[in-house]
Amino acid sequence: MYAIVEIAGQQFKVSKDQKVFVHRLANEEGSKVSFDKVLLLDDNGNVTLGAPAIEGASVEAKVLQHLKGDKVIVFKKKRRKGYKKRNGHRQYLTQILVEGISASGAKKAAPKKETAPKAEVAADETAPKKKAAKAKKEDTNE
Repeated sequence: MYAIVEIAGQQFKVSKDQKVFVHRLANEEGSKVSFDKVLLLDDNGNVTLGAPAIEGASVEAKVLQHLKGDKVIVFKKKRRKGYKKRNGHRQYLTQILVEGISASGAKKAAPKKETAPKAEVAADETAPKKKAAKAKKEDTNE
């Protein structure tokens, strides 16, 4: 079972007992956190889509630690101008452990019905009318 959930403005595919690095959360280390914006649930092939989120579904997680990510070097240069600018950046992150995915109240997506045969019938009915209209037009031109 997995879910696609929105955490701090980003979407993550999570499953039970998975560790995920997300943007810094305000919760303390060791505290529990719940994410209600579940966009998709997959329970052994039974896929449930939200519009935009699934009502009643949530992902439970535990905050493991707050840390900083790897340093990213931003280097700007304009050739033949003597311009060089070097900056570094380390993103503040939170590591969470997904403890469970609850799908209470989630409705399964209904299978789609085919509407293609109706469109073919409608096309067949309109075709003779067009031919008849063309024939009348040709008769009046002569």
